[in-house]
Amino acid sequence: MRTETPQPIRLTDYRPPAYLIDEVHLTFDLAPNTTRVTARLSIRRNGDHAEPLVLNGERLKPISVAVDGRELGAAEHSVDAEFLTVPNVPAAFTLTTEVEIDPEANKALDGLYMSGGRFCTQCEAEGFRKITWFADRPDVLSRFTVRIEAPKTYQRLLSNGNLMESGDLPGGKRYAAWNDPFPKPCYLFALVAGELDELSDSLVTMSGRTVDLKIYVDPGMAGRATYAMDALKRSMKWDEEAFGREYDLDLFMIVAVRDFNFGAMENKGLNIFNSSLLLADPATATDFDYERIESVVAHEYFHNWTGDRITCRDWFQLCLKEGLTVFRDQSFSADMRGEAVQRIKDVKALRARQFSEDQGPLAHPVRPSSYLKIDNFYTATIYEKGAEVIRMLKTLIGPEKFREGMDLYFDRWDGHATTVEEFIRCFADVTGEDLSDFFAWYEQAGTPKVSLVQSYDAEARTLTLEFSQEIDPTSGQPTKRPLPTPVRIGLLDGEGRTLAFERDGQAVDETVVVLDQAKAKVVLTGVDSAPVVSALRGFSAPVTLTTDSPSKDRYVQLAGDPDLFNRWESGQDLARDLILGRAAGKPDEVGEERYAHAVARALADQAADPAFKALLLALPSESDLVLARQPADPAAIHAAREALRQRLALHLEDDLKRLHIGLQQIGDFSPDAASAGRRALRNASLDLLAANPRSDVVELADGHYRAALNMTDAMGGLNALMQIGGEAYEAALADFYDRWKTEPLVIDKWFALQARAPDEGVLGRVLGLTAHPAFDQKNPNRLRALVSTFASGNPSRFHDPSGAGYRFLADQILAVDGFNPMTAARMVEPLGGWRRYSPELGALMKQQLQRIAETQGLSKNVYELVAKALGE
Repeated sequence: MRTETPQPIRLTDYRPPAYLIDEVHLTFDLAPNTTRVTARLSIRRNGDHAEPLVLNGERLKPISVAVDGRELGAAEHSVDAEFLTVPNVPAAFTLTTEVEIDPEANKALDGLYMSGGRFCTQCEAEGFRKITWFADRPDVLSRFTVRIEAPKTYQRLLSNGNLMESGDLPGGKRYAAWNDPFPKPCYLFALVAGELDELSDSLVTMSGRTVDLKIYVDPGMAGRATYAMDALKRSMKWDEEAFGREYDLDLFMIVAVRDFNFGAMENKGLNIFNSSLLLADPATATDFDYERIESVVAHEYFHNWTGDRITCRDWFQLCLKEGLTVFRDQSFSADMRGEAVQRIKDVKALRARQFSEDQGPLAHPVRPSSYLKIDNFYTATIYEKGAEVIRMLKTLIGPEKFREGMDLYFDRWDGHATTVEEFIRCFADVTGEDLSDFFAWYEQAGTPKVSLVQSYDAEARTLTLEFSQEIDPTSGQPTKRPLPTPVRIGLLDGEGRTLAFERDGQAVDETVVVLDQAKAKVVLTGVDSAPVVSALRGFSAPVTLTTDSPSKDRYVQLAGDPDLFNRWESGQDLARDLILGRAAGKPDEVGEERYAHAVARALADQAADPAFKALLLALPSESDLVLARQPADPAAIHAAREALRQRLALHLEDDLKRLHIGLQQIGDFSPDAASAGRRALRNASLDLLAANPRSDVVELADGHYRAALNMTDAMGGLNALMQIGGEAYEAALADFYDRWKTEPLVIDKWFALQARAPDEGVLGRVLGLTAHPAFDQKNPNRLRALVSTFASGNPSRFHDPSGAGYRFLADQILAVDGFNPMTAARMVEPLGGWRRYSPELGALMKQQLQRIAETQGLSKNVYELVAKALGE
């Protein structure tokens, strides 16, 4: 059991840095176990004080400390496990330190570590302190000059900025010197050294400068970086056109590494990527992989301005860079892949991760007020909800003023570390509006619940809309104030045609109602017939909406709502009600049949995008359904969902088979959105057919897998066989492994697929796979593929009444916490929602959380999340 309680860091305790570091000169003498790091820092006092100099440092073996060239004796400085303290220093001086570190032993994958025989860094959030002594906080901005020395076997020696010089050294060594002219916090420092292949290109910016582009990958993999390079060039042009932002260095580099805790990292001029989010070709990557590569390449590039040139004053402002940049990458993806389809995918992800977070003990505001380990706040609330807040701001003030506010933000804060308040102030300044109420979106945790009651007066031709808003209490916030919430509204007639109306004397066919009180009433005039209300169009706010609309209105929307998000949403609402009704012991077979008819009509719509039809075919996920019914019974939800899938499969069988045949690939593979949409619909059709596993369907799925010309279709066939189980599945699974066993990213898919299997023996299979020669607990990708997929992506089996799934996850968390606390902490969430489930399941989940909490030597990362989950 822990014998001490870590003390939280609080936003209210923020103080400016006592010292600033203007220039940083680093020299690395690289060796796997004995890397020497010499740091020469130009430091000056920030203000009139006589405080000692205190620098962060962890896992460092100190060699020497000198001030202005004079080495300090033992009585003139002190070193402990976390800090270097020098009591008496001048107002301005040069500090020179030398330390030794062991990159090969660093399995936490932060700071400087080894991956595949190469040196690599990850410094966000607090990894730089594991490299050298430094003021490891984001409001200390410095200009970096870096010299890397290493044996010639390390072919590439890379760091931030522009290459100044490189050459050979005596003793079979070589060097490279880099300079980054832009001040940056140390979390944006990067270094990579090793044997890498290079893919090169260039881009001419809007001012006519030529920027060299280089992507570095494992030897032999350069061809698989082609799509990432294309995505990079498109994102650079898009940022010029959409935000007026031009790249500022002569060189932009990306490196792919296999062992990485994050998806990617935006280090200035030298992005480092998890190889799973960079490498792709048709044989080894699915369409989802291509989409993610496009999105993440854009995201990390966009950070050049929203994160690098302008950064966070402190880590409480993390959403300032991440929420804003997610909004920017979502906007880019919408332009690349279709606004409606992208919006649906973004909202599905938000609900799956962030709404779940908001409904549990790990709920926190978009800008938290305290933390033990900032690593634990790289969450869906910071990222995805943070993006939704930016989207609402744009809706409220309009696109023109939003662009004005962004331009002012870039002009005012370029080269500085700032806060969310200053960001919002830019928009207040350009609009002249008081946005202080809007700021509550950053300060309050929880998902607002909005209800809508409507009444139509045929004689007066008026529609009265009555709204109410409430937010459930969350930890530390028992009472909430109303949030300014934009609700986009349109009206349809009984045939699904757009119905015009008047608001404030102006004729419109759509309007935005801003709810800024607990209750509000809006009267729309000039409404010629009883309308179908299409509310929260485009998911205009991250809320849950309930209305008094009858189910027949949702069928009208499913058939013809011009807002494609709400057309999809109406189908999800209908399916959700049917599934939850059956799970509660009240099946509605007439309603299920009517729903199947409606889906058939939607599939027959020749004008609809295939990608959109594929989304219509997918029922709400079991995880989404758990959030809608509490206490939740995962087994009953799974059975009810499968019953509706089977009904759909029977009703739509002929349509699905026609789609499956008609959408076969013709010609070469293309990753473009239209081609991906056709593959998505074909695979969605097979997925639904698998819900009725007759022998001919098994044969169809097996043939689909065997004939696949790309990884998207191969996984589509294998996934259908997985749902059915049996000999054909096992044979295909063995064939897949034999074919791809030398491809780590593909074998991640093999592990993940088995973890999602619905059969009763899946936990035994997962346990067996942890002993498989290809399973590596120290590799975050492999660990997530197997363990996290089972815990988060297979609710009915993870929540087995025996509690065996919970014990398995707790065992994995404890094992991983010993060497990689950041990754271990990210596995706690599936146990954290124990209050959502039946008392029997909840007690078993809580028991495992308590077991983890009582373990001696638990990391701060895991301790913080487990303590919150337990309500301590």
